[in-house]
Amino acid sequence: MDMHTVVVGTSGTTAEDVVAVARHGARVELSAAAVEALAAARLIVDALAAKPEPVYGVSTGFGALASRHISHELRAQLQRNIVRSHAAGMGPRVEREVVRALMFLRLKTVASGHTGVRPEVAQTMADLLNAGITPVVHEYGSLGCSGDLAPLSHCALTLMGEGEAEGPDGTVRPAGELLAAHGITPVELAEKEGLALLNGTDGMLGMLVLALADLKNLYTSADITAALSLEALLGTDKVLAPELHAIRPHPGQGVSADNMLRVLAGSGLTGHHQDDAPRVQDAYSVRCAPQVNGAGRDTLDHAAVVAGRELASSVDNPVVLPDGRVESNGNFHGAPVAYVLDFLAIVAADLGSICERRTDRLLDKNRSHGLPPFLADDAGVDSGLMIAQYTQAALVSEMKRLAVPASADSIPSSAMQEDHVSMGWSAARKLRTAVDNLTRIVAVELYAATRAVELRAAEGLVPAPASQAAVAALRAAGAEGPGPDRFLAPDLAAADTFVREGRLVAAVEPVTGPLA
Repeated sequence: MDMHTVVVGTSGTTAEDVVAVARHGARVELSAAAVEALAAARLIVDALAAKPEPVYGVSTGFGALASRHISHELRAQLQRNIVRSHAAGMGPRVEREVVRALMFLRLKTVASGHTGVRPEVAQTMADLLNAGITPVVHEYGSLGCSGDLAPLSHCALTLMGEGEAEGPDGTVRPAGELLAAHGITPVELAEKEGLALLNGTDGMLGMLVLALADLKNLYTSADITAALSLEALLGTDKVLAPELHAIRPHPGQGVSADNMLRVLAGSGLTGHHQDDAPRVQDAYSVRCAPQVNGAGRDTLDHAAVVAGRELASSVDNPVVLPDGRVESNGNFHGAPVAYVLDFLAIVAADLGSICERRTDRLLDKNRSHGLPPFLADDAGVDSGLMIAQYTQAALVSEMKRLAVPASADSIPSSAMQEDHVSMGWSAARKLRTAVDNLTRIVAVELYAATRAVELRAAEGLVPAPASQAAVAALRAAGAEGPGPDRFLAPDLAAADTFVREGRLVAAVEPVTGPLA
C-alpha cells in the first residue's frame, strides 16, 4: 500500500494521521472493518426509521424543534434542510489545512459505525479529500457545542454538490462543478445523515492537533534560542546540570535543560568571562528558561492526552450502540478540548514573554555585558535591532490578549435548549493566531542571539559547535549577520520561515543529536 495512504478504521485515528491528511495531502482509504460497521449501523437506523415511534435525528426536528415528528415523505428534505440552514458561517475563509482536518475527523467518527451513515456517504467524504476539494468554511458560526455545526455544515453542503469549494488548484468554484470535474456524484442524504455530518468537535480538535505539532517545534526551537542568548550574554551553563533538575522532577523542565546543555556543549563563551562584571547568578529570563519552557512542555503533554482521547471518540447525537439502541447524549460538548486550547494559549503567551525579555537584554548595553547598543554596527548612526524588539514586544502584547480564555464564556442558543456552550472553536481560532505570533517572537530572539554570538566570535571567543551550525544555517536562509543598518523586514521574514519550517532544529541536531 502507498506509504502516504491513511486507513480509516473503526477505532479512531492518530495525531500523525491528522497532520498527514490535513497538512501534507495524504490519501484516505476506508478499511473493510469500517465499511462493515457502517453497513451494520445503517441497518439499525433503517429499522428505527420504519417504526411509528419518533427517534431524535431520524424522524424528528432538531434542537428546540425536536418535538415535531417528521413524516416519511419529508425526511430527505429534513436532512437537506438541516445542512443548508446550518451552513450559516460568516467572515474570512478558514485555512485549507483546518478544513481538511475537519473533514477527515468527521470521516473518522462516521467510520466508527456509531452514526448510522451509509457506507457510500463515507466513501464520498474520502473521495473529496483525495481529490483535493476543500469546502469554503467561514471563521464565525461555531459555539463549540452540538459540535462545530456551521463549519461542518459547509463541508456537508459540498458533499451534496452545493455551495462553494476550493479545487486542488486553489480556485474557488461552485461545489457541483468541482465534484463533476472529478467524477464524484453528490450524495442524497437519508434519515439521520444530515445531522450525523454536523454534530462533532472536529474543527476544534483538528486545530488542537495542528497546534500541538507546531508548538512541539516551537518549544524545541525556544530551547535553542534560549541557549544562544545565554551564550551571547556570557552566562553560566551550570544551572542546566541534570542533578539540579532531578530534585524538581517536572519532566519538561529536565528535557528543556538537557536540550540547552547539548546546544551549549563545547562553548568558549559560557561562564568564563564575568571578571569585568562579576555575576553570582544570571537574570531570571536566562536562568529560569528550563523551568518556563519545561512547564509549557508539560502542558503540551497534557493537551496531547486530551487530544488522544478525543481522537479515539465517536462524537455524535444520537449515537448508534452495538446492542441496537439509538441514544441521545451530550458527548458533542466541546469543554474538554476547549479547556486545553485555552491552556495552550496561556503557556504560548508566557513563552513569548520570556523570549522577548532575553532579546531586550541582548540589546541593552547596560545589561548585555559588553555587546554594542542594540547590536548596532555604529550605534547612533545605526539603530541596529531596536525596532525589531518593538515588533516582538507588540506580538507579545497581543499574545497576552489572546491568552484570555474563550472557554470561560458561554452564550445560550437554540431557544435556550442549548443553554451552555464551550466556545471551543473560538479558543482554537485564537490559539492559531497565538502560535503564528509565537513563531515570529522566537524568530526575533533567534535573529538577535545569532547576531550577538557572531559579535562575540569577532572578539575571538569561540561559540559552541551547535551555535555555529545555527548561525551558518540562518545566514544561508537569507537572514544576514552583523553590519550597518539595512532594510530589516526581509531578514526577520527569513528568520520566521526558518523557525516555522523546523529548520533551526534541523540545523543543530547533526551536532547535538536528536533534541526532544
